[in-house]
Amino acid sequence: KELRQIVKMLGIKPRELVREGEALFKELGLADKDLTDKEWITILAENPRLIERPIVVHNGKAAIGRPTANIEAILDS
Repeated sequence: KELRQIVKMLGIKPRELVREGEALFKELGLADKDLTDKEWITILAENPRLIERPIVVHNGKAAIGRPTANIEAILDS
């Protein structure tokens, strides 16, 4: 549930949170899979190493911390 909320705050699809360079991404064969948003959320919840980070949540907004300017933007608002 929390991950779904964060994705909504970020305004992205769950797939966009995936760290494709992570060895686990390759081990699970995720590059070749066409998954629904719900399936991606489940995979990310079960395999948090796949989640791009850091993610900062502040005052109902969220930002992926790379580049750091993303974090500054939500902290300043």
